[in-house]
Amino acid sequence: MNVAVETGEGVYTIDAETEQVVDFVAGAELSETPQPRVELPLLVASAREGSTVVAVLDRRPPLVVSHDAGSSWREAGGGLPPGRAVAIAEDDPDRIVYATKHRVYVSQDGGRFWRALEPELPEIKRVGWID
Repeated sequence: MNVAVETGEGVYTIDAETEQVVDFVAGAELSETPQPRVELPLLVASAREGSTVVAVLDRRPPLVVSHDAGSSWREAGGGLPPGRAVAIAEDDPDRIVYATKHRVYVSQDGGRFWRALEPELPEIKRVGWID
């Protein structure tokens, strides 16, 4: 499984298991996916897959997760720095990628535990999963 990361320089592809950059396309952009409508204060970004919704907020902790399409929320990412982008894998809503200004974090369990990927990147704009 790979993570696609759009920066000001282009799109990096990172293998989420080996944490290695496997591709870079200068000047490329990720296709913009519509963000779900989320009625939360301090919203930075959001993503939805099925009934799972993840929202990045400008506060601590920086994430909230809903498994019932936004009817109820739980806080997540207490140890993460402020974020700017998030994406959920199409085939597995427990697989989430979260981006800060220069680093990417992945969760395999719906946002309970997070692992930082090794590469430090230029300023990140968007993220997504590539399977």
